[in-house]
Amino acid sequence: MRKNARKNIIYSIILLLLVFLVYLYRQYKQSPIVQEKDPKMVLSGPTMGTTYRIVYLDWERRDFKKEIDSLLNVFNQSLSTYIPDSELSRFNRSDSVIFRLPYFYPVLEKSKEVYENTSGAFDPTVGPLVNVWGFGPEGASMKDSLHINQLLDRVGFEKIVFDETGVKKTYPEVYLDFSAIAKGYGVDVVADWLSDNGIDNFLVEIGGELVGRGTNESGELWRVGVTRPDEEGLANDLYSIIALDNRGMATSGNYRNFYEVDGQKFSHTISPFTGYPVRHGLLSATVVAENSMTADAYATALMVLGTDASIALQKDTGDFEMLLIYNDEEGNMKSYVSEGLKPYLSVAKEDK
Repeated sequence: MRKNARKNIIYSIILLLLVFLVYLYRQYKQSPIVQEKDPKMVLSGPTMGTTYRIVYLDWERRDFKKEIDSLLNVFNQSLSTYIPDSELSRFNRSDSVIFRLPYFYPVLEKSKEVYENTSGAFDPTVGPLVNVWGFGPEGASMKDSLHINQLLDRVGFEKIVFDETGVKKTYPEVYLDFSAIAKGYGVDVVADWLSDNGIDNFLVEIGGELVGRGTNESGELWRVGVTRPDEEGLANDLYSIIALDNRGMATSGNYRNFYEVDGQKFSHTISPFTGYPVRHGLLSATVVAENSMTADAYATALMVLGTDASIALQKDTGDFEMLLIYNDEEGNMKSYVSEGLKPYLSVAKEDK
């Protein structure tokens, strides 16, 4: 009897172990990691007259598209010049506006910082000139030099005053246009929202402005391409690849956004100093900074300044790293890479 009892006890223990192992196996099979081994999520959609694309890693595979679309709609309701009742549009039609949304004040703060650091090369009050040269909401409307000089009287970021509650004009015809910084800021807003919702690894892109945080599905830094600055170049014709180490990136260039009148090209970068589209050898400026809003603003400023002044500015401020692609005096395409960007850049040629 003792022998049989011992056997029964052993068999019972084995049976319990088997039941427990089956339970563990079923729990394992039902876990999100086993059910879906790929945590990569990809979202895309229209916004700000362009598109967004977001890649993030989430083992729970949460779909945030509805929330992000809603977030961007509210963002545009603050800063879009194309929405008639946005906060920015209402400011442009009046002499002041009280902030109801949280986006106007931060973009004014950053604009003032970059305006001062670039001695006015970045200036959101250049809006009237952007419009008159055909790159605003109303389309092309060419004017003579006298009219350009009159419009220059409206330009100057010092012609507005603001605090955390609102913004007011000190010159009645000031017109703000955040097209050179809003997409970058929108990227940061989405990136911060993802972080707040427990996403540590992601790449956010809106109209070519980006933020990369954490790593991709292979455990590597997010890598993004810089297109060769060629009017006929394809989107996949890359000049360089940049790895983003928890940084924002933006590229500005004149090689595609332009039009011709009587054989003369007019680029979309308008100088707040002269009132005219810039004409120099700098083809594109790619900036990497602490966030995309900063990168976006500086990329625009560099396209106003040109190659040599941009190099001097970067060395003086140290606020950003950059890749410049330009034509030399003989028309040969060359590039300049700042020292801090070199470890994160491949493919590009550095000739200066």
